[in-house]
Amino acid sequence: MDVSELEFCQSVEENLKECDGYIEAVIEACIRHNIDIRAGAKLISQPIIEKIQSEGENTNLLPKFSKLPV
Repeated sequence: MDVSELEFCQSVEENLKECDGYIEAVIEACIRHNIDIRAGAKLISQPIIEKIQSEGENTNLLPKFSKLPV
């Protein structure tokens, strides 16, 4: 694995132009860098993790959690 967290996250953001969402963009970044998805998951930044969680909740892939109105 010769890609840094910053490079990987930039690759994910670039893939968003071609993909339907963050989940697909992360998978494409893993394929592009020839990285196992489990290893790629360790390279994802916290903001992208939050966007993936929100995307998963909106598409009913993840259970929805209560959010405080802050």
